[in-house]
Amino acid sequence: MTLRPILIHPDPRLKKPCAPVTAISGEIRALADDMLATMYDAPGIGLAAPQVGVMLRVLTMDCMKAPEPPRPMVLINPEILWSSPDTSTYEEGCLSIPDQYADVTRPAEVRVRWTDLDGAVQEESFTGLWATCVQHEIDHLDGKLFIDYLGPIKRQLITRKMEKLKRDRARSA
Repeated sequence: MTLRPILIHPDPRLKKPCAPVTAISGEIRALADDMLATMYDAPGIGLAAPQVGVMLRVLTMDCMKAPEPPRPMVLINPEILWSSPDTSTYEEGCLSIPDQYADVTRPAEVRVRWTDLDGAVQEESFTGLWATCVQHEIDHLDGKLFIDYLGPIKRQLITRKMEKLKRDRARSA
């Protein structure tokens, strides 16, 4: 397993839709292992492949809180089959937009279908934080960030902060 660098917004790759995975290969399994390790190390509860510069429809997530045992999930080519009319609002953050948080309202429950690392098709309904997380990560696969749900002024403010962060990191590297 390798920890991969996480892209910081603004980066054009974070705004591009990802290609579907056509086969579960050793390369895809290695990517999934790396993404889980990177996500846990960050620490975060979700990570999408474009955040590590891979433009494929792969995401990892684990919304379990200690002392519950972890539940690492890898979703390949996930699609939302159904969204509840009820909504919930969570303060969202993103590993590609460090230290910035904002309330985002999304469907409270979603039913998702995906392929697992064994090539089997899975389907599950997610609620609560899991529902928010899976929607947030699928948005990444479609080139959408949580700040895209915010008003233009707040979105610009966060983008400027990220540009400054990237400049500061480049100077100290």
